[in-house]
Amino acid sequence: MAHDSVKLYSAIYVALLVAATLNFALFETSFVEFTYTQAIVGTLVIATVKTLLIVAYFQHLRWENRSLTYLMGLALALTMLLMAAATYSIS
Repeated sequence: MAHDSVKLYSAIYVALLVAATLNFALFETSFVEFTYTQAIVGTLVIATVKTLLIVAYFQHLRWENRSLTYLMGLALALTMLLMAAATYSIS
């Protein structure tokens, strides 16, 4: 493994660690008071950033063909659609 890739993966790891710590510090403690909606939106934004970093770098999608990336995006969109449909069927 090249020295540059070790530095890159280390930087991504630190970014994920900071995001997880930020998520806990802001939304799980009473350090700063947020409304329920603000906490949910903030948590989802941080989770989305963390997911994109993991998928792009640790699952190597950043270096794959665009067609595979689009296929993964389609799978994600269909999964979200099925989750939305399940939400309506439960209630």
